[in-house]
Amino acid sequence: MAARRSSRARRTARRRPSAAPAVERITTRGDWPLDFYHRLLTTPWRRLFVVLAIAYIAFNLVFAGLYLLQPGAIANARPRSFTDAFFFSVQTMATIGYGEMRPVTLYANLLVTVEVLLGMTGLAVASGLVFARFSRPTARVMFSKVAVITNQDGVPSLMFRAANQRRNEILEAQVTVMLLRDEVSSEGVEMRRFHDMVVSRPHTPMFALTWTVIHPIDKESPLYGLSREDLAAAHAQIVASIVGIDETFSQTVYARHDYDAGDIHWNRRLADILSRAEDGRRSIDYRRFHDTVEASDSPRGAATPRKVKA
Repeated sequence: MAARRSSRARRTARRRPSAAPAVERITTRGDWPLDFYHRLLTTPWRRLFVVLAIAYIAFNLVFAGLYLLQPGAIANARPRSFTDAFFFSVQTMATIGYGEMRPVTLYANLLVTVEVLLGMTGLAVASGLVFARFSRPTARVMFSKVAVITNQDGVPSLMFRAANQRRNEILEAQVTVMLLRDEVSSEGVEMRRFHDMVVSRPHTPMFALTWTVIHPIDKESPLYGLSREDLAAAHAQIVASIVGIDETFSQTVYARHDYDAGDIHWNRRLADILSRAEDGRRSIDYRRFHDTVEASDSPRGAATPRKVKA
């Protein structure tokens, strides 16, 4: 049963994107042309290789057609053979120079000069893209699928946890939690507002295994006095982000996760995943990382302090 829950949790985690939700942008301006480079940096690897392959083939097709404009421009090429012109363009762009075919006219030599220049520029851009994607440090931080509201040291608290999935450490890690919700100003204007949520331990010098983030719901908390219905009506969203220094790359990495109102479980507690073997060694059961259990004591006044129940 635990194995089935774990596999189901992994499938759900893969289906749920970590990026910000898509927003339709309505504007009279077109996309900024230079954003094409950013798209190539963020597009999946498979799509990047398809784009590079299409650009490479199209480049050589264009120059093959230009070589055929002047008959006899390529020595040892068959007359009006597009195939020979195409492969001559491939050899020229890559500066292979097998020696079978060569330019023999001024027109062909000028084309070769232009093609080599553009080919070297394109190769530099493609190499830079691939290197930038390989060298970009990324964090492999897993957040629990749900957050819970339960008593912690007698105080109603919002809790979720994160885990470092790599076998290294994130140094000087810091966590930031914010509440986003729809509100109406005193002028009657509806807007999306951000509220900082103070956590009990916002910083840890070494983030190696797991980290349980706790936000006490006291009078200073933006969650104070709110029920689950209030959060759903305000389209509330809790955004958690972790920033730190990857000890392997010595560069800053970050991770982010969102919790909607439906992802917050009330009167539940995160399942215990820490245990100690007979020989004294500690172990962590990541199969229960996303599981919750019923809290033995319900939060007294966590959501609606005016309706306290024993």
